[in-house]
Amino acid sequence: MKNSFLVSLMSLAAVAMAVPPLAFSQSNDNSDLDGRVKKFLEAKRGTWHDMNVPASDGELLYDIILKNNYKSALEIGTSTGHSAIWIAWALSKTGGKLMTIEIDEDRYQAAVRNFKEAGLSQYIDARLADAHELVPKLEGPFDFVFSDADKDWYTKYFVAVSPKLSVKGCFTAHNVRERGWGSGGGTGEFLQYIKKRPNYATTVDSDGAGVSISYKTGPD
Repeated sequence: MKNSFLVSLMSLAAVAMAVPPLAFSQSNDNSDLDGRVKKFLEAKRGTWHDMNVPASDGELLYDIILKNNYKSALEIGTSTGHSAIWIAWALSKTGGKLMTIEIDEDRYQAAVRNFKEAGLSQYIDARLADAHELVPKLEGPFDFVFSDADKDWYTKYFVAVSPKLSVKGCFTAHNVRERGWGSGGGTGEFLQYIKKRPNYATTVDSDGAGVSISYKTGPD
């Protein structure tokens, strides 16, 4: 009886040792991805031309998404992917995903390569398309939007997207300022328009290239 008991204990110990400790080896943090994205951004520092955002504006978008726990994002105007990387990096922490639209095939292909190198491809649905045609067709809903395409179309993009933006969601637009460069033309028209919307609260961050930040406070 004693020997049988010892044999049973030894068998259980052997089984326990043979089972991989998954609960201990897996982690919910993004430390590996964080390291990869940081390394990628550092290697690319100073090379983001071709209508990309400066790093300070990328960080601003990242912070807005994390602060509000946004999960469904839309970017209008990918360029080669700098802003999308900041947005998708934040979404990797909230469990969300980004759809980003670019009309130029060369920029689109460069962006896709950058997403892969940064390790963020699974968080990005990159579309090669004309945003004038695609944006009105999108179903949504979205809780975060970043507009950085043709400035004369900003107001039209907003009108098309607003009904699909969740209440408490955020519509941001690049190269928008209260005064000076970025305060005229299409961006100025857009800023005046959105500031008059009773269901939006709008401010402008001018630390970088200028970003308007509009939180939706009620339904359309």
